[in-house]
This record gives sequence, structure tokens and C-alpha cells, in this order.
Amino acid sequence: MSEGIAATPSRSQEATTGFIRELGLLDSTMIVAGSMIGSGIFIVPAEIARQVGSAGWLLMVWVVTGLLTVAAALSYGELAAMMPKAGGQYVYLREAWSPLWGFLYGWTLFLVIQTGTIAAVAVGFARYLGVLLPHIGPEDWVVRPIDISSKYAISLSGQQVVGILMIIFLTWLNTRGIKLGKVIQNTFTSAKTLSLIALIVLGILVGRNATAISANFSDLWTPRDVTTITPDFGFAAPVAATMGAFALFVAFCVAQVGSLFSSDAWNNITFTAGEVKDPKRNIPLSLVAGTGLVIGLYILANVAYLCTLTLHQIQTAPDDRVATAALQAIFGSAGAVIMAIAIIVSTFGCNNGLILAGARVYYAMAQDGLFFRRTGALNAKHVPASGLIFQCVWTALLVLLRTRKVDATGAVTYGNLYNDLLGYVIFAVLIFYVLTIGGLFVLRRKRPDAERPYRAFGYPVVPALYMVTASAIALVLLVYQTKTALPGLVIVLTGIPVYFAWRRKSS
Repeated sequence: MSEGIAATPSRSQEATTGFIRELGLLDSTMIVAGSMIGSGIFIVPAEIARQVGSAGWLLMVWVVTGLLTVAAALSYGELAAMMPKAGGQYVYLREAWSPLWGFLYGWTLFLVIQTGTIAAVAVGFARYLGVLLPHIGPEDWVVRPIDISSKYAISLSGQQVVGILMIIFLTWLNTRGIKLGKVIQNTFTSAKTLSLIALIVLGILVGRNATAISANFSDLWTPRDVTTITPDFGFAAPVAATMGAFALFVAFCVAQVGSLFSSDAWNNITFTAGEVKDPKRNIPLSLVAGTGLVIGLYILANVAYLCTLTLHQIQTAPDDRVATAALQAIFGSAGAVIMAIAIIVSTFGCNNGLILAGARVYYAMAQDGLFFRRTGALNAKHVPASGLIFQCVWTALLVLLRTRKVDATGAVTYGNLYNDLLGYVIFAVLIFYVLTIGGLFVLRRKRPDAERPYRAFGYPVVPALYMVTASAIALVLLVYQTKTALPGLVIVLTGIPVYFAWRRKSS
């Protein structure tokens, strides 16, 4: 089925030939914001605080993440306005560089970026639901772990069951049409945005702790109680933020992992470009509005934590649940329940946006003959139902699979496979962002006369600064987190033979 959107401006005609343009500016902004806000902002500040060791550097990590995210969104706006087609970033890479680069992005997105994130968010949903319903636990076994190798196992716990049911339910809802999907997205994004605002207000105004404020803000920049970052390359020495300017730089770059991924998925609106009204206007605006809103809230949330808790309390928050510790400081034991409800709402809305958007990339790949043929068709509700189902099945498998580790005493512990996979693709995701923004420069040269309803703000300086900064972070990760960076690159490279196999099959 051909997308046929650009040549068919009539909404009624679109309804019979392909996607329906149902998403307005508000809806698009809600997809941007809703896909970004999951559970990360409530948890990752603990690890960041341990890495950089001061209130000032904690806030600066989020400020830099915000600048990077908004800079990238401003650059993507030009590409989105220039090529308002389903598939978004896949299309930009295909047109700027080659179909191979577009495929490698789509392949990695399906294999782990989108699906691994959905799996992680689903289990996060189940974990916090377990605060309200204690029988939903990680070791309430339906099927105990079955070892399938020395490193991997498969299991089914109550927590995994809930996570998989959430994925199936949201997938089914999104097969019913974009109108229902956007209603769910708007509702839950509004609710969790208000919850985050409430957390900020409570932390800054109600939970103000004079001791915490004095301890955190009287000495903003001196790192203390930091963790040592041990490189995976033997030639590099371990560093800690207290060891000087270079060590602080390394710690700062490594800390960006948590904040960047808490702020990721903003580009998902580009995947749904075929369903956005006036996409040449609304996608760039929604990218800027959505990322600006969320980053502003994230920075203020960290200010709220610092007004309520000492840096040491943030660093040592049980299970890294900083937001829960902040609300417990205000409301006592009821704080844990309040925070659990907020995260349940947040993760549900986040996964709806991720599930809705991801299938549009597989649709665009299938249209090019580079993915399963069925994913290139729309159902009677004008959505890529087969792509949604393929995504659902693979994501559920990631939830079921477990990592297996044996400690020095011989005790066996089981982790979540997708957590490792998400770590593996950190390096790769940064490279894809750099390549996509580099596509701005390539397309300005290759297609100087192409229609550009919106031009990237600050071009060429802002896009170039993003590319340099993101590349520096990726290089630090390659040296200091080699065990996750290199496997991420391997996952991307596995797509090369698959690409040529699909090319032969479709030719």
C-alpha cells in the first residue's frame, strides 16, 4: 500500500488510501513530551549525583542534556518539515546518506532501541504497581528461571506477566486507530505532567529543608562522595570527579548516559509524520515545545530534590528512588504510595507513545522492501497493525529473557536482558543522532533548492556544536564503558548482512 499522503491533501481521500492526518499541534506535542517522561527522572539523579558529586554539577548535567536535546530538536525540525513522511529519522538517514544507513537505524530501533525501552518501561510499571499490590513481585514465579546457557535464562514472574499484559493491551488499543491512541496519549501525558509539576511545587515550597538547602547550595561545585569510574580499556586509568578537571569531564560525560536517556524518544513524533496535520509547521513546533517543556520540568525537579534532600540522601536513596525519598520526607510513609501512583501513570503514558510511534518506522522500511512485507500495510483503521504486532511479540520476548550471573560464592542472580541491551546501544544511539544531524549539511549541499518551510535555528553553528559534543560523549563511553559501547556497535553491524539479504529478496 502506498503512503500517498503528499499527493492527497483531502482528508476523506487519505482515509481510503493510507494514513489519516489526525494529529494536531497539541497532540504532536503530547507525543513528544509523553514519550520522554517515563520513570528516569524519578530515579537516575541518584546515579548522576554519585558520579559528579555536587549539587551544581548535578544540575549542570541536566542543563547540558537540555541544551543538547533542544539543539537536536531544532535541527530535526528542518528535516521533518522537508520530508514529512512516516518513518521520520529512518527517512532522513536514507535520504541524506544511503538506504543502508536508514536500515541500520531501523534495524537497531526494532531490535532494541524502541523495543528494549518499551520492555524496560513495562517492567517499571509492574514494579511500581507492586507497591500497591505486593503480590506482584520479581520473584513471585509463574515459571521459575530456566537456564538456557551459562549467561542467559528465561522465566515468568508476576512482575513479568503484568509487564507483558501492559504491552499487549496498549498494542491492541493502538490497532484501533490513531484517534484512540492520541486520546490515551493526551490524557496520560497531561496527568503525568501535572504530577511532575506537583512534585516540583511540593519539593520547593512545602518540603523545603533548611539543612539540605544549606548543605547543597553553600558549596555548589566541589565533588564529594563520588564513585570511581573504571575504564574497560587497560591503557586508561580509573578516574573520579574529585581527581581534577579531566576526571570531572569524564565523570560528566558518563553521567550524561542517564540524563540523555531519560530525555530520549523526543524524536518519536517524526515517525508519525504521515498522521500529523500540516506537518511542515506542526512537527518542528511540537519538537521545540515538547522538548523545552520536559527539559524545563526535569531541571526544576532536580532543584526540588536538592531543596528537600541532602546530596548524600540523593546519592544513597533506596533503590535509587529519589522522588520517593523526597515525598517520604514530606508525607512520611504515604509518600511511597503517592510516588508509585505517579510513576504508574507516567510509565503507562510513556509506553503508549513508544508503541504508537515505533510501528511507523517498520512500515516505512517495509515500503522500501527492507522489512517484513506485512508491516508495510495498514489495517481498516489506517494504522500499521502488523508492525504493532511484530513489535509486541519481540518486546514480550525481551521481557521474558533474563541474564544469568554467578558471584564468587556460587550464588546465581538473574537480571533483565533488556537492561544490558539498552546499555549496549547508548554509543550507537549517539552515533545515529550525530549522523542524522550531519544529514542537514549533506542535504543542504545535495538538495539546495528543496523546499524548507523551516530552517534549523543557528545553522551551521548549533548543529555542529551538537555533533561535536555528542561525539565527545560517545568517545568517552567507548573508552570508559567499552563493554557496553562495543556490543552496541556489534548490534548495529549485524544489520549489514540482513540489509543485503532483504535487498536481494525484494529485487
